[in-house]
Amino acid sequence: MTLPFSTVRDLLRFAVTRFNQAELSFGHVSANAYDEAAYLVLHTLHLPLDLLEPFLDAKLTAAEVDAVLSVIERRATERVPAAYITQEAWMHGFHFYVDERVIVPRSFIGELLQDGLQPYVEDPEQVGAVLELCTGSGCLAILAAHAFPNADIDAVDLSKPALEVATRNVDEYKLDERIALFEGDLFTPLPERRYDVIITNPPYVNADSMASLPAEYRHEPEMALAGGADGMDIVRRIISQARNWLTDDGVLVVEIGNERANVEAAFGGLDLVWLSTSAGDDNVFLIQAADLPS
Repeated sequence: MTLPFSTVRDLLRFAVTRFNQAELSFGHVSANAYDEAAYLVLHTLHLPLDLLEPFLDAKLTAAEVDAVLSVIERRATERVPAAYITQEAWMHGFHFYVDERVIVPRSFIGELLQDGLQPYVEDPEQVGAVLELCTGSGCLAILAAHAFPNADIDAVDLSKPALEVATRNVDEYKLDERIALFEGDLFTPLPERRYDVIITNPPYVNADSMASLPAEYRHEPEMALAGGADGMDIVRRIISQARNWLTDDGVLVVEIGNERANVEAAFGGLDLVWLSTSAGDDNVFLIQAADLPS
């Protein structure tokens, strides 16, 4: 029996109901069922993502209805993040290709890069070298290249498949002459040099939280999320080595999600500066080079 869907409005209403019925988790592309439904419907119909209203009562072909229903059902049944279905993600106005080889781009460091990390970086145009650790899709390296227009960017990841995605995104933005990608474990593959800025959104999810992740997040590469018992395994290694790679007035910026308590338990003796983002003051910290262990 064919369901009586004929307009965008019909499919949007059905998608919201289906997503709520399935008790989906959100946070990769959208924050709620309505926004995610609108995004998936518009994307599948090849309509502008920011223009829902003019198309709500547009009549659809049977093939269009079937295509949208297929996407809705995949999202509801398989609990696949919407970004993997559409193979795209948007962050702070930048578009990125994504698939299951990388986590879906989402980072509060991206917000901070919009202002070039000021006032902690006095003049973004004077920054000559930036390092991103755990680059994944390459999104923060690309944002850093725009935030620091005169800087060379090095970006590292342990995952060769992730770097294949990063290469595609770097090429898309025609930044291959400014962004160098390295495969390896944190600082290991890098040539000897000093950086004005090191940024990282490393694996930081603690073991208890990993065990209770919603199904959507379990589609992402575990190695990009899991940070050990307290979430700080990779962060400890970064902090212990970063001073050797920073200029004397350089800064290290680390995103740690909801792990502030574990950060303070592990690094309470360091002079941490918690940066304000749209999510509050608990998600990203900064350390000046002089305050890092040598």
